[in-house]
Amino acid sequence: MTNALITPAGQRADGRDSLVRLGGQRFCTEQQPSAQRVEWLKEVIGREYANVDIKPPKDMVLFNDMLIYPWQEGVRLSPIQSNAITLERLPQEPSQASQDCYFMVVLTSGKYKLEQGGREVFLKPGEMTIYDATEPHRITIPEAFSKILISIPRKILDPRLNNIGRITATRIPSAEGIGALTSSLIQSTVKQLEQFSKPTFQSLSQPVVDMLTLSLGQVVENKLTTTSHRQIMLIRIKQYIKSAMSDPELTATKIADATGLSKRYLNNLFNEENTSLMHFLTEQRLESCRHCLASAFYAHLSVTQIAMQYGFNNMSHFSRIFKKYYGYAPRAYRQLFTNF
Repeated sequence: MTNALITPAGQRADGRDSLVRLGGQRFCTEQQPSAQRVEWLKEVIGREYANVDIKPPKDMVLFNDMLIYPWQEGVRLSPIQSNAITLERLPQEPSQASQDCYFMVVLTSGKYKLEQGGREVFLKPGEMTIYDATEPHRITIPEAFSKILISIPRKILDPRLNNIGRITATRIPSAEGIGALTSSLIQSTVKQLEQFSKPTFQSLSQPVVDMLTLSLGQVVENKLTTTSHRQIMLIRIKQYIKSAMSDPELTATKIADATGLSKRYLNNLFNEENTSLMHFLTEQRLESCRHCLASAFYAHLSVTQIAMQYGFNNMSHFSRIFKKYYGYAPRAYRQLFTNF
């Protein structure tokens, strides 16, 4: 192959104009000796996306070409093309902001298989799926392909949608409806990269994330069509709690007022899961703190800052209940995963 870039949208360009103008980066194996490409690509993907093991094709030299364009609030747009390759997530905690994300995939040519959470999905060009970069996954691509990857930080997507883990490695319909509009918008955006000014390109970030949220929401609703009204209501209440748990004054009364339900009804819903409303809130706060303490990405935050970020305003209480749940005090737990 030549050094000219063929974008996933099919345009031929050297990519330099848009990269400089829009603040992007290019990583291409062609710039590396053949014998060093696998380790080089593994290091790049580990830094920019997720820690993975790579299996290149046996009968040809590895080729992979990726562009990464930064968008607002840590969202990133990445057109990628490659020959056949298999990637499998390694069991390390994320150490970079770009790894603590969900990855939306739009396949633009070739074939693509994603496995995560006991599910697998096979994509055709134009189709979409999503996966959690921090959880085990396997990507198998048997031939030359191109795709568009959009990384969305967890802190942006989790408050918008509940139970995203239920729909990873699931095909997001793109033949019609909102999914078709979303896939078309993303592919058109990549096609027009050479035409955008930086302000115009940045202004597209929020609409794209909004469209992706609508497409994912449709899949979530479809998953719930056989679910009872009470279960659907419970899921929506949990979504509200996750979005509001940073409020240290979040009470059962506040949750009831926000959801339009009585406290008795709320507790009845949670009792069906052998828990209570406030116990669920505490567990969500603790799990969010545990995730931050175990990740090197949050090293710049003190234990107190992390606790307060998720609604704990009494550090003695936080330390005591954290140790009860996880067997270690917060600082000791952090030391298990970091070198601080």
